[in-house]
Amino acid sequence: MSKHAPAIKPADDPAFKLPASLSALSLPLCLGGVVVLIVGWLIATYAVDEPKFGMSAYLTAFMYCLTLVLGSLFFVMIQHLVRAGWSTVVRRIAELVMVMVIPMAVLFLPILVTLWTSDGALYRWDNPSFAQDNHLSETMWANKTMWLSQDWFTVRACIYFAIWIGLAAYFFRGSVTQDETGERAATDRMQYWSGPAVMLYCGSMTFAMFDWVMSLAPMWFSTMFGVYLFAGSILTAHCILAVAAYLLQKAGAMRDEVTVEHYHDLGKLIFGFITFWAYISFSQYLLIWYANIPEETEWFYHRQLGTWGTLSLVLVFLHWALPFLGTMSRHARRRPTVVFFWAVYILVMHYIDIYWMIMPEAHAGEPGAHAVAGGFVGVAASLLCVLGMLGLITGLVLRVASQTRVVAVRDPRLGESIAFENM
Repeated sequence: MSKHAPAIKPADDPAFKLPASLSALSLPLCLGGVVVLIVGWLIATYAVDEPKFGMSAYLTAFMYCLTLVLGSLFFVMIQHLVRAGWSTVVRRIAELVMVMVIPMAVLFLPILVTLWTSDGALYRWDNPSFAQDNHLSETMWANKTMWLSQDWFTVRACIYFAIWIGLAAYFFRGSVTQDETGERAATDRMQYWSGPAVMLYCGSMTFAMFDWVMSLAPMWFSTMFGVYLFAGSILTAHCILAVAAYLLQKAGAMRDEVTVEHYHDLGKLIFGFITFWAYISFSQYLLIWYANIPEETEWFYHRQLGTWGTLSLVLVFLHWALPFLGTMSRHARRRPTVVFFWAVYILVMHYIDIYWMIMPEAHAGEPGAHAVAGGFVGVAASLLCVLGMLGLITGLVLRVASQTRVVAVRDPRLGESIAFENM
């Protein structure tokens, strides 16, 4: 629902530009992020007595940032698909994040290098003796050897990134060009292609999650795993919008354009996708545990022992139950500060979720496998990796934002978005 459309400020109004105070952070964040990432990886590699730990920490940071980027890409496409009006004023934030899929492709290169230059230093199936060491029958392993091969793994990664970069570039270019031309046909074209784009996205993301995360435990499989990571990524995409909009307004941008109504809608979507994440998580666990097939249950069994079992409970109560209750109230969702708090909180919990998926495999099947790998030093190194990569990506987002606008100023639905009111 929207009230009478207000007068929209000129396209060159400072309210639509990235504030200078944030623009100045771009270079320090990029340089600092690279340094912190390298230091974190070095500590994880050489200070922890486990050869797989360094790249496992790097992969955890990579997957965390990638899910934020891919969640933003999906948000943009789905807004075009359903002709959403309310989100127009915050959609550019997601557009700026989604184009970071290009640097994410560069950051994937160390993972490929590790795959090609070491025998199982990250992915156990990459070790030629994996099947023999784990007493796998030829029939059991033969069904996976074609898919889990260096050549085909690399080709698929190139296909995934080609799809994501193509989609991000198309929708970003169309939106930014419209800022200058004001051409309504650009909106119609993006809406027309958003349907096929969503289908391409869903297929590529699902298989990428199978390849890069699920194959860390090569004999384990879950057809719901891609949806599980998708649920986390789209949840965090809405959290990014809430955090970025709040910080931009504090810095002086979009103060009249983003209203309580937009925070209310973001809060509702965060509340809804918390429940969706919990539903997918529980459904995956229930189906696998009830079927009680050894190849499937081993993954969850490993995460119910020792410190990993504690983290499993943390995810149940602190990733779902607490924010579920915290965002349930309409009163809470209409307070920007409260929405900002829960958005930041969920972004932190999402990292714990990614950590819980990946890091147990750094010690899988070895003595001490049920403790957090590396102890305090390992946790600190992992945090440095994700903070460094997140700082780098944030700096690049600010760099791109400083060269364009933070609002799609000539989108035909902008007036509807600014005037939007909840029922």
